[in-house]
Amino acid sequence: MSYKHPEVLVSTDWVLEHHKDANVRVVEVSEDFLLYEQGHVPGAVKVDWHTNLQREDIRDFIDERAFEALVSKLGITNDTHVIFYGDKNNWWAAYAFWFFKYNGHANAALMNGGRAKWTAEAKPLETTPASYAAVHYKVPYRDASIRAFMPDVLKHLLEVNAGRGALVDVRSNDEFTGKTTHMPDYPQEGALRAGHIPGAISQPWAQTVAADGTFKTYEELEAIYGGKGVTPDKDVIAYCRIAERSSHSWFILKYLLGFEKVRNYDGSWTEWGNVVGVPIEKSV
Repeated sequence: MSYKHPEVLVSTDWVLEHHKDANVRVVEVSEDFLLYEQGHVPGAVKVDWHTNLQREDIRDFIDERAFEALVSKLGITNDTHVIFYGDKNNWWAAYAFWFFKYNGHANAALMNGGRAKWTAEAKPLETTPASYAAVHYKVPYRDASIRAFMPDVLKHLLEVNAGRGALVDVRSNDEFTGKTTHMPDYPQEGALRAGHIPGAISQPWAQTVAADGTFKTYEELEAIYGGKGVTPDKDVIAYCRIAERSSHSWFILKYLLGFEKVRNYDGSWTEWGNVVGVPIEKSV
């Protein structure tokens, strides 16, 4: 069976054929923001998830006007077909995709397999930063239905306990159990407490991708989530540490599996693990 919304994925071959199309803009969003200068998909522009998408004065995203200014400068109109890709199996690319959808952008997709698949296939790279004439972009609306805040998660725990909702922790097993506060090989910082949100099920995001970085099949993904009781009839919230891995899982649940009610809790463990008065659980 094909994915529920196959239009949100394009192949590396498709990008190679269409990256010069006037209505297409390829965007690299990598955790390692220096990779772009070392070589990127021809014509791709760069978005730095940390400096371009987030405000410095508060822990939140840029507002609608700042988003419009950023996207306009990249030569992206409201009708542009935006294709995201990046390192780490597209986790930050999925984060940018989610944020564009939050800002109401209609036509967006991920390049399946991301940067790793493109380079493994020895497809062309260029080092000169791409630039385009500025255009006018207008945020049509902000889609609050795909974002969860901490009060939403607290309320959601009632739905989880009643069997009507699911809370998906997509971090590594050691983070879920409370052995660590971050992924392996990263500094153990950002949260004062370790563990998981009560009622959450553990479904590490990395188990949803194949060896080449592409998404697993519909049947495989359905079995992975269905085996944990995460089914389309439930209201689902996904979280990780700072929302890049949970954006990847949100993308799978909403678009590849077709769940109608799925939100990304972008505050994630960095917020939850530091807030006074909210409950946590440990499995160690």
